[in-house]
Amino acid sequence: MMFKQELIKATRAVVLKDEVEENIEFGISTDTRTICNKDIYLPLKGANFDGEKFIQNALDTGAKAYFTTSDEILVGAEFVLKVPDTKEAYLNIAQYYREKVNPYVIGITGSSGKTTTKELVYSVLSQNFTTTKTFSNHNNEIGFCQTVLSMDKNTEILIVEMGMRGLGEIKLISKHLKPNYAVITNCGSAHVGRLGSLDNIAIAKCEIAAGLAPDGVLFALNQDITKKHINYNGDKWYYSIKDVKILEKAPSYSKFNYQGNDYELNVEGDYNIENSLPAIELGYKLGMTYEEIHRGLLSYKPIEKRWEVEEINGLKFINDSYNANPDSMKAAVKAFVELYKNPVVILGDMGELGEDEIKYHREVGSYLAGLNKNVTYYTVGALAAEIGEQLKGKGFEVKSFKSNEEVSCYILENLNDSYTIFLKASRSMKFEEILENVKRDI
Repeated sequence: MMFKQELIKATRAVVLKDEVEENIEFGISTDTRTICNKDIYLPLKGANFDGEKFIQNALDTGAKAYFTTSDEILVGAEFVLKVPDTKEAYLNIAQYYREKVNPYVIGITGSSGKTTTKELVYSVLSQNFTTTKTFSNHNNEIGFCQTVLSMDKNTEILIVEMGMRGLGEIKLISKHLKPNYAVITNCGSAHVGRLGSLDNIAIAKCEIAAGLAPDGVLFALNQDITKKHINYNGDKWYYSIKDVKILEKAPSYSKFNYQGNDYELNVEGDYNIENSLPAIELGYKLGMTYEEIHRGLLSYKPIEKRWEVEEINGLKFINDSYNANPDSMKAAVKAFVELYKNPVVILGDMGELGEDEIKYHREVGSYLAGLNKNVTYYTVGALAAEIGEQLKGKGFEVKSFKSNEEVSCYILENLNDSYTIFLKASRSMKFEEILENVKRDI
């Protein structure tokens, strides 16, 4: 909630109409479907939509205030603010409110692992602090604004995940967010089809330092390509799985020693251990004890479609199909095949890999061929079939399918409760359909 004078100050808006009380506070709404009379409607614009066309809908629903880029004052409005650009106004409002609440701010980005790292950091820091985080993976500039404006006024820690579609986007968010700490989980080939090269991906991820406080800390996975493109004169801390001693691996469990202390996670995978290291360091930076950090890591649970364990009609599934890129697919499958008996791995196409997409899929297949030999692989889609061809050439049992329905039927007809089935693909493959098909016993 923000007072009307704060909205004017934050956006440098021109007041076209003002018939509301001085001490009134407004919520910010960009959606006419959920707006109420205590909200000011902020119409956003995109390539395929124009929120200003729905200002009258907002007023008809009960709102009394709105932003606009025109001079028109619609019937029913009591408070109207004109701005040159509504998205810029939204960003400026979020920045104003971030500075008003003034929590410690942590920005997190990376080609993969950023949502998991965000959740691990939250699990640790929320043990001691009132903490707000990005919901799910709402990590673009609009999600940033929504996250900031969702903060309660007593928030002590704000954790913001930053994604990107191109160069300049993370820089834009970082400059408005002004983080105290920043984390780059890795720079890999995800979205190389958009950015054109791994160097451009690294440049885009390193933009997180654009708004980072001079006395802050930048945490980054220890990669040469990241170091090459980081432009930050403050404290930098590089980490990797090589910094830990793994003590125990088991399904849904990891134990490791880091800098003389033992930690535990209720999830498997070396990459999850690696993702937990910034959470540990941030906990200590913010004055937490070992016991509090240890307890926080143990409280971490993967969110939907990220290593989600489910039993359906007697079959055990691990669904990690929220998204996939070559690095995350290699890491996740490696963790799975190391720990489970009778493993069946179902892989789908990986998207947004550009003109070299076939090469990247073949590289995944070559990598997986060097892992556990006692694995059955199923692939779904033409690109994933390229993974399968590499595995077949190394003697693996591989079956390729054209659709989720085909592989679902094969599972129901040929697998039993002695197997554990792992799902990994890009979101566009809609692998949740496989689980739904098995539930319906198609």
